[in-house]
Amino acid sequence: MTMKRKIGIVLGLSVMLAATMGCERLCDDGVPPGVPTGVVSVTGDGYVRLSWHPNSERDLVGYRIYRHLEPGGWYEHIASTRYASFTDRDVVNGVTYYYAVSAYDEDGNESGLSEETIFDTPRPEGRGLVLRDYLTSPGEAGYNFSAYEVVAYDDPAADIYYEYDWDWDIAYLNIGHLNTDIQDFGYVDDLDDVNYAPEAGWSSLGWVEAIEGHAYIIWTWDNHFAKLRITELGDGWMSCDWAYQIDSGNRELAPPPDERGGEAAELEGSGGSDAGSGEEASPEPGAAALDAS
Repeated sequence: MTMKRKIGIVLGLSVMLAATMGCERLCDDGVPPGVPTGVVSVTGDGYVRLSWHPNSERDLVGYRIYRHLEPGGWYEHIASTRYASFTDRDVVNGVTYYYAVSAYDEDGNESGLSEETIFDTPRPEGRGLVLRDYLTSPGEAGYNFSAYEVVAYDDPAADIYYEYDWDWDIAYLNIGHLNTDIQDFGYVDDLDDVNYAPEAGWSSLGWVEAIEGHAYIIWTWDNHFAKLRITELGDGWMSCDWAYQIDSGNRELAPPPDERGGEAAELEGSGGSDAGSGEEASPEPGAAALDAS
């Protein structure tokens, strides 16, 4: 074999190899990524956090998040992200939002929308609320969840009030209205360990013993749900964290456990969504339909 022929064979193989490698990088395979799965939501005060199982396609670019106020129909595209999580801060407490997620690749091929029916209702919350014994400090014993304020124990707006028995060193939480219910949820590590208000288990006495580390659920006379966790008890006072669902009749009080963790870093969002690197996601779909059935 001549040197010229050897060089020709080598050049031919190099061209074929380059073409093959170039196609892997540049050719559109026309196949969209798989539909994202395992989508869950986390309820917050003025935000909703979504997370899902990450896709594994080599040409995956990121995910698109869609939102609607109904479980079916056309969902509006609100943001894109490279990560398997997203925080929507363009929300209003007490309003229920429905979400769906799709995945897209570097050629713009987009999957269908996630199949889970994901909805969330953000609600207000607070930390370090202090209530005092109703006999020694009557004006600082009650709490009105709807107004987020401490009131007198006998104020008609008081949902609950605090009592301390100085002789027996025992504390109590009392209902402030005849038609309000309360129950002891038991010991929890964190306020968000209480996800939903249960339908049964309410105290028939109108009061429960106040115990440090325990969570309590309140069903107010006007059909709202609240929760609190006692973080500290002192002589004649208690400190607690609380959350209140302003959507009437909605038992949702906290997120399901977020097993994937990690902070979302958004590429692109609307309203108050967190901004990320600023990288553009292309192409931009405006909306997508989701079957409610």
